[in-house]
Amino acid sequence: MVQFPNCKINIGLHIVSKRVDGFHNIETIFYPVGLKDILEIVVRNTPNSVIQNQSQIEINALNDIEFSSTGIPIPGDAANNLCIKAYQLLKKDFRDLPAIKMHLHKHIPMGAGLGGGSADGAFTLLLLNEKFRLNLSQEQLINYAAILGSDCPFFILNKPAFATGRGEILESINLDLSHYTFVLVHPEIHVNTKWAFEQIQPKTPTKSIKEIIQYPIEEWKNHLQNDFEAPIMQQHPEIAAIKKALYEDGAVYASMSGSGSSVVGIYPQHANIQIKKQLNYRTDLI
Repeated sequence: MVQFPNCKINIGLHIVSKRVDGFHNIETIFYPVGLKDILEIVVRNTPNSVIQNQSQIEINALNDIEFSSTGIPIPGDAANNLCIKAYQLLKKDFRDLPAIKMHLHKHIPMGAGLGGGSADGAFTLLLLNEKFRLNLSQEQLINYAAILGSDCPFFILNKPAFATGRGEILESINLDLSHYTFVLVHPEIHVNTKWAFEQIQPKTPTKSIKEIIQYPIEEWKNHLQNDFEAPIMQQHPEIAAIKKALYEDGAVYASMSGSGSSVVGIYPQHANIQIKKQLNYRTDLI
């Protein structure tokens, strides 16, 4: 069985306050975008010893997972992969969950503010629930996803949402941008999220993002901001240059997504988009 985990963008992001647990309360809009990975899960009935010639194979025999990946290389220990963690999470409560082979083709840039890893983890929960008829409700899946990470519950719903708390408190909103084209530019700059939070003095915004997005989209650039942009663009002026280039190319709104480093441009659907020819960075039109 195959699923196609999609990414998300942040439309506006305010750092509202620091919590006693060390995390921060935020407010932002999560919006699903059709840049996708590919995730396949099948029941494993082939002995590990004869598996060969697959890219980046990692086997966790204790938890009955054989994990492989292609596409963008996935760094780090496979045990920290959210897809594997999602399987392990369900296995604790569903002991009869069979051994599986899981393959992930990674296409969404990592560390880019697009939530690709969170999407993969959440879609693993959805796929396992469907394939093995676990009959988990949406609420139960959201609870499991929240254990995986703050962004993960959004991908269970996968609809535009106003997010608060650490990003796990979601309120569905009426926001339809289907008549626009999204341009995602990824400059392959790694931004340390902890450092980024340390650069910001949290404050309650004078106007909520949920209110601002009711304005015509052409007015967003005057009112809608991502609090991470100022310190990160000062540290990495290339990101500021990308945002400027998107506006010069005809975007009606442009912003860094999350803590970066991807920058999103929203264009009228039939715009003559030239930015891909102008930048030497990965650029996806969706």
